[in-house]
Amino acid sequence: MTQLLEQALTEVKKLPETEQDAIATLILEELADERRWQENFARSQDQLARLAAKVREDIRAGRVKSGGFDQL
Repeated sequence: MTQLLEQALTEVKKLPETEQDAIATLILEELADERRWQENFARSQDQLARLAAKVREDIRAGRVKSGGFDQL
């Protein structure tokens, strides 16, 4: 555990139980949200790669203006 996290938890321990529970709920919700985001992002990589290839092809074919993004 990092020193900063230990410091935060030490301060949280000083709070009333209801406030400790509220902070714990926020932390757990944030962790769950981050996990869901990472899982969704990982599952979307193939689709994102296909979309990027399509955009690059459309730019090369002159079907869209690149707006300078063709330099990427």
